[in-house]
Amino acid sequence: MQKTVLFAFAALSLTACKTLPQVTTPAATAQSVAEVSQEAAPIATSSANVIGIDGSEIGTVALTDGPHGLLVRVELGAGSLTQGWHGLHLHQVGDCSDTGIYKLSGGHVGKVADGHGLLNPAGPEGGDTPNIYAHADGAAALEFITNRTNLSELRDTDGSALIIHAGPDDHITQPIGGAGARVACAVIK
Repeated sequence: MQKTVLFAFAALSLTACKTLPQVTTPAATAQSVAEVSQEAAPIATSSANVIGIDGSEIGTVALTDGPHGLLVRVELGAGSLTQGWHGLHLHQVGDCSDTGIYKLSGGHVGKVADGHGLLNPAGPEGGDTPNIYAHADGAAALEFITNRTNLSELRDTDGSALIIHAGPDDHITQPIGGAGARVACAVIK
């Protein structure tokens, strides 16, 4: 009985491996796709250096506007943060000149009264984002997409800032999810 089952399985496997007929795409369709690609609007991008609590560069942030939201990639080198989760938010003003404090960056983009947090029924705010995790060596990386803001809003007349906090954001506690002090900043212009 087992040999019959194995034989049937092997026969099925060989049948499934047969080469299927090749499908060709008409040249007109390929040309149409190329024309659409060339007509697409250029993608807006921005990048900035992230500075740590002592004012030294610790990494980079890259932002790319896409058809379904803003793609944000943060990369921080070893020694950048303490190990663990850290709140990360987009703030209203592009000013990191008050090194180690970073309060000149203002409040969150798209501030909503009592609306901070990705889990908040009254929110979230435009600047609310996922937490970033720092490994034992202090290096961290995060990539996410948000449709709550875009590059033109972030690069308004006074710019905006990416802020990293000392602790994790619980995504609901007001006003900043209990994330604590601001320990890193990047100016987005």
